[in-house]
Amino acid sequence: MVQQQAGRPIRVAIVGPESSGKSTLAEQWARRLRAGGRRAAWVPEYARAYYADRPYISTMADIEAIAAGQLAAERRAEEAADILLCDTTVLTCKIWAEVAHQRASDALLALYRPGDYALTVLARPDIPWEPDPLRSHPEQRDWLLELYRRELARSGIDAVEVAGAREARLARAQQALLPLLAD
Repeated sequence: MVQQQAGRPIRVAIVGPESSGKSTLAEQWARRLRAGGRRAAWVPEYARAYYADRPYISTMADIEAIAAGQLAAERRAEEAADILLCDTTVLTCKIWAEVAHQRASDALLALYRPGDYALTVLARPDIPWEPDPLRSHPEQRDWLLELYRRELARSGIDAVEVAGAREARLARAQQALLPLLAD
């Protein structure tokens, strides 16, 4: 875990294979934290906004633009939050580039800073697959999970894994956050 800087929000990375419940967790968790009086923000996956008005084509330039857009969205959300729940990070772009293009570009690697997050939550793909135009690996989610685990370990990140039903995932994630909340 990283040391929080005064005046900066607690940054939480929520990562994992496609259709593993990241967006649902981020949205519900932000709602629960706000209901408890916390200033929490959910930063949605930027790839969805990026591809909203263009064809879904995976070029390295697209992946680099998505990574930069994700980071920009996080910076904007920081202004109004004490807890930032990031629905994917540049890690997802790195893995996506390696899967689709066999490597991550130098420009993408320059944006990849996994240590910027005080907590990393890794969602297991133990829930039913939900088809989506941006998803393409329904039979390879366990393989993708292992790619996430290996990269997090290589980067020295001790991720908290969440699995099971929504409430179990939320409870596990909240429990992992508690030590970072200073009242």
